[in-house]
Amino acid sequence: MMNEEEIYRTVGEEGFSSLTANFYGRMREDDLIGPMYPDDDWEGSEERLREFLLLRFGGDERYLEKRGHPRLRGRHLPFKIGVAERDRWIALMSEAAAEEIMDEGAREALMAFFSQVADFLRNEAEE
Repeated sequence: MMNEEEIYRTVGEEGFSSLTANFYGRMREDDLIGPMYPDDDWEGSEERLREFLLLRFGGDERYLEKRGHPRLRGRHLPFKIGVAERDRWIALMSEAAAEEIMDEGAREALMAFFSQVADFLRNEAEE
């Protein structure tokens, strides 16, 4: 499995930007988790995810400078995130990654990371 530095070297800032743009294009059309996002902040949501990924994989500090510590679980508590929402998020990200991340090793490592984080953010009991 690739480490963070290898992933960033392979994907780069441009790749993470393409990935998040593709993902949010899918989110806007999604009927399950799309409504969780404020209609007036799609661009902001996309920017925050992109900058979080650049921080996590590339050490870029833009996210920290703007928002401080990620506190992912706390920031997601207002939203109902159960198994269905987790699975949909992962599916949409997987579709976006399949189109944007051509390196199979990087894509697999990113999807393992996304799956772990998405499960961590669940705040609703099993359905």
